[in-house]
Amino acid sequence: MTINKIAGSKVQFDVVIPVELFKKSLDEAFEKKNKEVEIPGFRKGHAPKDAFLARFGKESLYEEALNTAISETYYQAVVDNAIQVCGYPKIDIDQSKVNDTEPIHYTVTVSVTPEVELGEYKNLGIEKEKVTVLAKEVEAEINSALNRGAMLVKKADDAVIENGDTVVFDFEGFKDGVAFEGGSAKDYSLEIGSGQFIPGFEEQMVGLKSGDKKDLEVTFPEDYHAENLKGAKAVFKIEVKEIKVKETPALDDEFVKDQKIDGVETVDAYKKHVKETIKNRKENQALEKAKNNLYMQVVKNAKFELPEDLVEEEANYSLEQAKNQAKQYGLTLEQLLQYSGGGTVEEFKNARKEQAKNTLSLRFVLKAIAEIEKFEATDEEIEAKFNEIAEQYKLTIDQVKEQVSLSAIKEEIVTTKAYDFIEKENPFVAPKSKKEE
Repeated sequence: MTINKIAGSKVQFDVVIPVELFKKSLDEAFEKKNKEVEIPGFRKGHAPKDAFLARFGKESLYEEALNTAISETYYQAVVDNAIQVCGYPKIDIDQSKVNDTEPIHYTVTVSVTPEVELGEYKNLGIEKEKVTVLAKEVEAEINSALNRGAMLVKKADDAVIENGDTVVFDFEGFKDGVAFEGGSAKDYSLEIGSGQFIPGFEEQMVGLKSGDKKDLEVTFPEDYHAENLKGAKAVFKIEVKEIKVKETPALDDEFVKDQKIDGVETVDAYKKHVKETIKNRKENQALEKAKNNLYMQVVKNAKFELPEDLVEEEANYSLEQAKNQAKQYGLTLEQLLQYSGGGTVEEFKNARKEQAKNTLSLRFVLKAIAEIEKFEATDEEIEAKFNEIAEQYKLTIDQVKEQVSLSAIKEEIVTTKAYDFIEKENPFVAPKSKKEE
């Protein structure tokens, strides 16, 4: 069989379906279709083949038979010729020439693992940021912990509302003098200055006391989610029930003990602990950033042609996952994206395409490095991986082996070795000083 390489890391080849194989597929198609139709004079699924063909024609079986025959012959062609397929095949067949008296020819176009020409992947001199912890970072972390431990305490009855206070109040909204749906609540809690309500609402509450009533005049934003309220002027009638102020605990040994940190019982020990925690976090972040830069450079140094349709498949898969996630929350994908930071569906897909390009590129380059360095998965490593999966998902080894392919296990082991190898062969270096630059 001749395999022609074409642009985009694809190959094209012709496959032949022998007459006998197609006849066998037609028989299988008849057995399946016969169970789905009713023919007068026969029980469902028990009509003889001649009666079926007389009523529906042999051609009614072609599509089902072709699918079976193509699946079998395509798979066999891939295995026999060791074609490293990494995408869904495109099948071209002349339907007018399909019959059971002569061989059937079809053409396959499919993406394959790209040929990677590796560049340098050792001693690349990737920098890892030097980590420092500033006093203001420690202070901010401690203040954050103190704020988390803060309690809301009722203010005096004659106290006024200030920014940062939490107010319990009733409200009802009116547009053109008519109350609108979803515009009222009882005993609602709102932190003034948090920006939870539309512009101008919270600001007009500053200075009020418990028991005060007031009409707040506001204008809904033009991009408000409710169509009938976009850009509309409205009046909210409110009544203040209670005003609460946040009381933050003092930074003392009692507060520290309440944090229940092993071996940390004093303010000084707590400050050291917080500083060490920040340092470890920043070290991990610096290490991850350096690793990502390393992987990107290894990929950048290599030459290969990434299958675009595979990138598209990966991006579409991410898109479908996001749609399913939105569905679970009773939202459209557009709404989910809006609530999680904005952006359009097209922007989301483009971001996923870029992510897919990076992920696939690294996968192919790691595979090439593993082949050059002759990394293999030993029997012991394979068995250990099966055991690890079984333990993680509470399955038996046999269940895991039924559900997870051996090739996938081997690929994971070999890929991990390639990762470890790259990191071992590329010790990170300290950033250059401005003078050195």
